[in-house]
Amino acid sequence: MPALCRDCLTTFETGPRCPACRSPRVLSHPELLTLSIAHMDCDAFYASVEKRDNPDLRPVPVIVGGERRGVVSTCCYLARIKGVRSAMPMFQALKLCPEAIVVKPRHSHYAAVSRQIRALMDELTPVIEPLSLDEAFLDLTGTERLHRAPPVVLLARLLKRMEEEIGLTGSVGLSHNKFLAKIASDLDKPRGFSVIGRADTAAFLKGKPVRMIWGVGAASQAQLEAVGIRTFDDLARWDRKDLIHRFGQIGERLWHLARGEDHRRVNPHEPMKSISAETTFDEDTSDRDLLDGHIWRLAERVTDRAKAKGLAGRTVTLKLKRADFSLVTRRHSLREPTQMADRLYRESAGLLAHVGGRDAYRLIGVGLSDICPAEAADLTPDLLDPDARRRAGAERATDAIRARFGADAIRKGRALR
Repeated sequence: MPALCRDCLTTFETGPRCPACRSPRVLSHPELLTLSIAHMDCDAFYASVEKRDNPDLRPVPVIVGGERRGVVSTCCYLARIKGVRSAMPMFQALKLCPEAIVVKPRHSHYAAVSRQIRALMDELTPVIEPLSLDEAFLDLTGTERLHRAPPVVLLARLLKRMEEEIGLTGSVGLSHNKFLAKIASDLDKPRGFSVIGRADTAAFLKGKPVRMIWGVGAASQAQLEAVGIRTFDDLARWDRKDLIHRFGQIGERLWHLARGEDHRRVNPHEPMKSISAETTFDEDTSDRDLLDGHIWRLAERVTDRAKAKGLAGRTVTLKLKRADFSLVTRRHSLREPTQMADRLYRESAGLLAHVGGRDAYRLIGVGLSDICPAEAADLTPDLLDPDARRRAGAERATDAIRARFGADAIRKGRALR
């Protein structure tokens, strides 16, 4: 059975230790040298960046997110051991792990680090489908001839370079399709590398819960459990027509996934539908100046992500959640797409101005949709706003300063509200 040492990248016949460096970090599988579809996921990305940048944080639990009434963006594994999870309310997370240090997210900085990781991926293959700042699918089919090494070696080299050059760790899942590669990358975190081959697909899925399916959340799981589907075995017993009749188009996909089949290609041009950011307040607020300051900060977060991915959006969305959890949503379509924080801020602030009443809100969010390449963005000057071009130039200059000296090198006064 072929094996790979994850430390020195030597390939050999299977054994408990690498014959070259004696490392026990050995990966072995009958199909190890032939599989080429991978999913790479950084380990606790935001928290790992914060620990890398601040050594004082390394021995303590770290939670990245909002304050008491915010939510957890991510957390390190020390916090996860205590039960903290992403999207958990902050007050609940701090009850589980009161010794944790809470760090506010630095989204533009994370985007910059993400670009460094993407550059390493680009050296391996052009067929990369990013899912977020910290994870992506890679198709390394046909790359062995170019790099003179099988995909598994290239992926192990990627993880090694991430640690040595960027100071971050990641986990890889390697399989024969995207569905199984995504599952595999979660099997052995952190610093994991798991393989699911064609021959062992059925055995691997046997008895596994259907919640492992990417996209099956609590609501979908409840619908499946209502008809007796809790495991892949339950799902496999259903006739294809019955699944389609019960669940519509998704039923067809479920029938294939029950058998470990996924015919989707890794698509480097998969369109992103929207880019958004939101924040939850410590206390409900109706203060329009405070809300305005948050709109600016959210606009910067959204456009930082858009700029990092070379994207823009034509539709601006403002989201507000009242104290009773009811939602207010306002949208406005622009004449041309934008990726400028100034433009997004001004449009979002205008939407807020048209929300009547003085309700108190617990959450505010800003987003861009109708996503397109940035080449089509911000081309036409606004005749009714002669200062728009000047502000856009200042924003580009600010981006350049931050890229060189850090996200906090320069800030607008309205960001302090």
